Amino acid sequence: MDVPLSWQLAKLLVSIAIVLGLSVIAERVSTRIAGLLAGYPLGTAIALFFIGLEISPGFAADSAVFSLAGFTATLALGAGYLIGGRRDGLRGILGGTACGMTAWLLASLLLTRVDFTRLSGTLTTLVAIGAFTWLYRHLPDTRAAARGGFRWPALALRAGLATAIVFLITALAHLLPASWSGMLAAFPISMYPLLVILHLTHGAAPAATVIKHYPAGLGALLCYTLCVSLTYPSLGLATGTLAGFGVATLWLLGWTRLQTWHARRALAGT
Repeated sequence: MDVPLSWQLAKLLVSIAIVLGLSVIAERVSTRIAGLLAGYPLGTAIALFFIGLEISPGFAADSAVFSLAGFTATLALGAGYLIGGRRDGLRGILGGTACGMTAWLLASLLLTRVDFTRLSGTLTTLVAIGAFTWLYRHLPDTRAAARGGFRWPALALRAGLATAIVFLITALAHLLPASWSGMLAAFPISMYPLLVILHLTHGAAPAATVIKHYPAGLGALLCYTLCVSLTYPSLGLATGTLAGFGVATLWLLGWTRLQTWHARRALAGT
Protein backbone atom coordinates (compact mmCIF):
# COMPACT_ATOMS: atom_id res chain seq x y z
CA MET A 1 0.00 0.00 0.00
CA ASP A 2 1.06 3.63 -0.50
CA VAL A 3 2.23 5.15 2.77
CA PRO A 4 0.82 8.67 3.36
CA LEU A 5 3.32 11.50 3.62
CA SER A 6 2.03 12.39 7.10
CA TRP A 7 3.05 8.93 8.37
CA GLN A 8 6.50 9.31 6.84
CA LEU A 9 6.94 12.70 8.50
CA ALA A 10 5.82 11.26 11.83
CA LYS A 11 8.48 8.53 11.58
CA LEU A 12 11.08 11.15 10.79
CA LEU A 13 10.24 13.44 13.70
CA VAL A 14 9.89 10.70 16.31
CA SER A 15 13.16 9.05 15.27
CA ILE A 16 15.06 12.33 15.52
CA ALA A 17 13.60 13.11 18.95
CA ILE A 18 14.52 9.72 20.39
CA VAL A 19 18.14 9.66 19.23
CA LEU A 20 18.76 13.26 20.28
CA GLY A 21 17.25 12.59 23.69
CA LEU A 22 19.49 9.59 24.31
CA SER A 23 22.54 11.55 23.18
CA VAL A 24 21.75 14.38 25.59
CA ILE A 25 21.40 11.91 28.46
CA ALA A 26 24.68 10.21 27.60
CA GLU A 27 26.59 13.50 27.41
CA ARG A 28 24.90 15.43 30.22
CA VAL A 29 23.89 12.73 32.70
CA SER A 30 25.39 9.26 32.41
CA THR A 31 26.31 6.68 29.79
CA ARG A 32 25.05 4.05 32.23
CA ILE A 33 21.57 5.62 32.30
CA ALA A 34 21.71 6.05 28.52
CA GLY A 35 22.45 2.34 28.16
CA LEU A 36 19.45 1.45 30.31
CA LEU A 37 17.16 3.82 28.39
CA ALA A 38 18.45 2.44 25.09
CA GLY A 39 16.74 -0.78 26.16
CA TYR A 40 13.46 1.07 26.77
CA PRO A 41 10.86 0.46 24.03
CA LEU A 42 11.75 3.35 21.76
CA GLY A 43 13.01 2.21 18.36
CA THR A 44 11.15 -1.10 18.49
CA ALA A 45 7.96 0.70 19.48
CA ILE A 46 8.28 2.97 16.44
CA ALA A 47 8.94 0.05 14.11
CA LEU A 48 6.12 -2.18 15.38
CA PHE A 49 3.63 0.69 15.51
CA PHE A 50 4.26 1.75 11.92
CA ILE A 51 4.37 -1.86 10.71
CA GLY A 52 0.92 -2.25 12.25
CA LEU A 53 -0.26 1.03 10.79
CA GLU A 54 1.02 0.38 7.27
CA ILE A 55 0.26 -3.38 7.06
CA SER A 56 -2.04 -4.56 9.87
CA PRO A 57 -2.12 -4.84 13.68
CA GLY A 58 -2.23 -8.63 13.37
CA PHE A 59 0.95 -8.73 11.28
CA ALA A 60 2.69 -6.42 13.77
CA ALA A 61 1.62 -8.70 16.63
CA ASP A 62 3.00 -11.77 14.83
CA SER A 63 6.23 -9.87 14.15
CA ALA A 64 6.44 -8.91 17.83
CA VAL A 65 6.55 -12.59 18.79
CA PHE A 66 9.75 -12.97 16.78
CA SER A 67 11.07 -9.67 18.13
CA LEU A 68 11.05 -11.26 21.58
CA ALA A 69 13.75 -13.66 20.41
CA GLY A 70 15.26 -11.06 18.07
CA PHE A 71 16.64 -9.08 21.00
CA THR A 72 19.16 -11.89 21.35
CA ALA A 73 20.48 -10.89 17.92
CA THR A 74 20.65 -7.29 19.15
CA LEU A 75 22.79 -8.42 22.08
CA ALA A 76 25.02 -10.23 19.60
CA LEU A 77 25.35 -6.98 17.64
CA GLY A 78 26.52 -5.20 20.78
CA ALA A 79 29.09 -7.89 21.48
CA GLY A 80 30.35 -7.76 17.92
CA TYR A 81 30.63 -3.98 18.07
CA LEU A 82 32.55 -4.25 21.33
CA ILE A 83 35.04 -6.67 19.80
CA GLY A 84 35.54 -4.82 16.52
CA GLY A 85 35.28 -1.26 17.80
CA ARG A 86 38.11 -1.09 20.32
CA ARG A 87 39.90 1.77 18.59
CA ASP A 88 38.88 5.40 18.79
CA GLY A 89 37.87 7.35 15.71
CA LEU A 90 36.42 6.32 12.38
CA ARG A 91 38.42 3.08 12.15
CA GLY A 92 36.90 1.91 15.40
CA ILE A 93 33.38 2.81 14.26
CA LEU A 94 33.79 0.98 10.96
CA GLY A 95 35.34 -2.07 12.65
CA GLY A 96 32.65 -2.15 15.31
CA THR A 97 29.87 -1.75 12.76
CA ALA A 98 31.25 -4.50 10.51
CA CYS A 99 31.63 -6.98 13.38
CA GLY A 100 28.34 -5.97 14.99
CA MET A 101 26.28 -6.27 11.81
CA THR A 102 27.88 -9.62 10.99
CA ALA A 103 27.05 -10.93 14.46
CA TRP A 104 23.47 -9.62 14.17
CA LEU A 105 22.94 -11.21 10.75
CA LEU A 106 24.32 -14.60 11.80
CA ALA A 107 22.23 -14.62 14.97
CA SER A 108 19.12 -13.55 13.04
CA LEU A 109 19.63 -16.28 10.44
CA LEU A 110 19.71 -18.86 13.23
CA LEU A 111 16.74 -17.42 15.10
CA THR A 112 14.45 -17.17 12.06
CA ARG A 113 14.80 -20.92 11.58
CA VAL A 114 12.95 -21.49 14.87
CA ASP A 115 9.17 -21.24 15.18
CA PHE A 116 9.09 -19.16 18.36
CA THR A 117 6.17 -18.71 20.70
CA ARG A 118 5.85 -15.86 23.17
CA LEU A 119 7.24 -18.06 25.93
CA SER A 120 10.16 -19.55 24.01
CA GLY A 121 11.11 -16.20 22.48
CA THR A 122 11.11 -14.50 25.87
CA LEU A 123 13.11 -17.29 27.52
CA THR A 124 15.69 -17.22 24.72
CA THR A 125 16.40 -13.54 25.29
CA LEU A 126 16.34 -13.87 29.08
CA VAL A 127 19.08 -16.49 28.86
CA ALA A 128 21.04 -14.22 26.51
CA ILE A 129 20.62 -11.26 28.91
CA GLY A 130 22.07 -13.34 31.75
CA ALA A 131 24.95 -14.55 29.62
CA PHE A 132 25.96 -11.14 28.26
CA THR A 133 25.56 -9.45 31.66
CA TRP A 134 28.00 -12.00 33.09
CA LEU A 135 30.43 -11.53 30.19
CA TYR A 136 30.41 -7.74 30.60
CA ARG A 137 30.78 -7.76 34.41
CA HIS A 138 34.42 -6.61 34.36
CA LEU A 139 34.02 -3.84 31.78
CA PRO A 140 34.75 -0.45 33.38
CA ASP A 141 32.17 2.36 33.39
CA THR A 142 33.37 5.41 31.49
CA ARG A 143 31.41 8.65 31.51
CA ALA A 144 31.35 10.79 28.39
CA ALA A 145 32.85 14.22 29.03
CA ALA A 146 30.28 17.01 28.69
CA ARG A 147 30.74 19.29 25.72
CA GLY A 148 29.37 22.71 24.96
CA GLY A 149 26.34 22.13 22.77
CA PHE A 150 25.66 20.08 19.68
CA ARG A 151 27.20 20.78 16.30
CA TRP A 152 25.21 20.61 13.08
CA PRO A 153 27.22 17.68 11.64
CA ALA A 154 26.46 15.65 14.77
CA LEU A 155 22.79 16.59 14.55
CA ALA A 156 22.67 15.53 10.91
CA LEU A 157 24.37 12.22 11.71
CA ARG A 158 21.94 11.41 14.51
CA ALA A 159 18.90 12.31 12.42
CA GLY A 160 20.14 10.53 9.31
CA LEU A 161 21.04 7.24 10.99
CA ALA A 162 17.84 6.90 12.98
CA THR A 163 15.60 7.91 10.11
CA ALA A 164 17.32 5.62 7.60
CA ILE A 165 17.03 2.61 9.92
CA VAL A 166 13.35 3.21 10.72
CA PHE A 167 12.41 3.76 7.08
CA LEU A 168 14.39 0.69 5.95
CA ILE A 169 12.79 -1.58 8.55
CA THR A 170 9.23 -0.47 7.85
CA ALA A 171 9.77 -0.67 4.09
CA LEU A 172 11.23 -4.19 4.27
CA ALA A 173 8.31 -5.30 6.44
CA HIS A 174 6.09 -4.99 3.35
CA LEU A 175 8.26 -7.58 1.57
CA LEU A 176 9.30 -10.01 4.31
CA PRO A 177 7.49 -12.59 6.45
CA ALA A 178 6.64 -11.85 10.07
CA SER A 179 9.73 -13.71 11.31
CA TRP A 180 12.16 -11.35 9.57
CA SER A 181 9.99 -8.30 10.21
CA GLY A 182 10.20 -9.15 13.90
CA MET A 183 13.97 -9.52 13.76
CA LEU A 184 14.26 -6.15 12.04
CA ALA A 185 11.93 -4.51 14.57
CA ALA A 186 14.26 -5.78 17.32
CA PHE A 187 17.23 -4.06 15.66
CA PRO A 188 18.72 -1.40 17.99
CA ILE A 189 17.25 1.60 16.17
CA SER A 190 18.04 3.96 19.04
CA MET A 191 21.15 2.28 20.45
CA TYR A 192 23.21 1.91 17.27
CA PRO A 193 23.18 5.64 16.36
CA LEU A 194 23.98 6.37 20.00
CA LEU A 195 27.02 4.07 19.83
CA VAL A 196 28.28 5.71 16.65
CA ILE A 197 27.81 9.21 18.05
CA LEU A 198 29.52 8.45 21.36
CA HIS A 199 32.31 6.59 19.62
CA LEU A 200 32.90 9.41 17.18
CA THR A 201 32.80 12.25 19.70
CA HIS A 202 34.13 10.63 22.90
CA GLY A 203 35.95 7.45 21.92
CA ALA A 204 35.43 3.72 22.32
CA ALA A 205 35.21 3.58 26.13
CA PRO A 206 31.86 5.39 26.61
CA ALA A 207 30.36 3.35 23.76
CA ALA A 208 31.49 0.18 25.54
CA THR A 209 29.76 1.40 28.71
CA VAL A 210 26.45 1.73 26.86
CA ILE A 211 26.87 -1.81 25.51
CA LYS A 212 27.67 -3.09 29.01
CA HIS A 213 24.43 -1.76 30.51
CA TYR A 214 22.20 -2.41 27.51
CA PRO A 215 21.21 -5.98 28.58
CA ALA A 216 19.81 -4.68 31.89
CA GLY A 217 17.49 -2.31 30.03
CA LEU A 218 16.10 -5.04 27.79
CA GLY A 219 13.65 -6.17 30.46
CA ALA A 220 11.46 -3.15 29.68
CA LEU A 221 11.66 -3.91 25.96
CA LEU A 222 10.65 -7.51 26.53
CA CYS A 223 7.67 -6.42 28.62
CA TYR A 224 6.60 -3.93 25.97
CA THR A 225 6.93 -6.34 23.06
CA LEU A 226 5.15 -9.15 24.89
CA CYS A 227 2.30 -6.78 25.74
CA VAL A 228 1.78 -5.45 22.20
CA SER A 229 1.94 -8.98 20.77
CA LEU A 230 -1.14 -9.70 22.90
CA THR A 231 -2.98 -6.37 22.67
CA TYR A 232 -2.53 -5.14 19.09
CA PRO A 233 -5.11 -7.51 17.56
CA SER A 234 -7.71 -6.98 20.30
CA LEU A 235 -7.18 -3.39 21.50
CA GLY A 236 -5.73 -1.76 18.41
CA LEU A 237 -2.48 0.09 17.84
CA ALA A 238 -3.04 3.18 20.00
CA THR A 239 -4.37 1.43 23.10
CA GLY A 240 -1.98 -1.49 22.69
CA THR A 241 0.98 0.88 22.46
CA LEU A 242 -0.11 2.78 25.59
CA ALA A 243 -0.56 -0.50 27.46
CA GLY A 244 2.90 -1.63 26.34
CA PHE A 245 4.54 1.58 27.55
CA GLY A 246 2.70 1.28 30.84
CA VAL A 247 3.95 -2.26 31.45
CA ALA A 248 7.49 -1.34 30.37
CA THR A 249 7.53 1.68 32.68
CA LEU A 250 6.40 -0.40 35.65
CA TRP A 251 9.18 -2.91 34.96
CA LEU A 252 11.81 -0.19 34.62
CA LEU A 253 10.72 1.48 37.86
CA GLY A 254 10.82 -1.84 39.68
CA TRP A 255 14.23 -2.70 38.24
CA THR A 256 15.65 0.71 39.21
CA ARG A 257 14.39 0.35 42.77
CA LEU A 258 15.86 -3.14 43.00
CA GLN A 259 19.23 -1.85 41.84
CA THR A 260 19.10 1.00 44.38
CA TRP A 261 18.26 -1.42 47.18
CA HIS A 262 21.08 -3.74 46.14
CA ALA A 263 23.59 -0.86 46.02
CA ARG A 264 22.57 0.36 49.50
CA ARG A 265 22.85 -3.13 50.89
CA ALA A 266 26.31 -3.53 49.37
CA LEU A 267 27.42 -0.20 50.91
CA ALA A 268 26.00 -1.20 54.28
CA GLY A 269 27.97 -4.43 54.17
CA THR A 270 31.31 -2.65 53.54
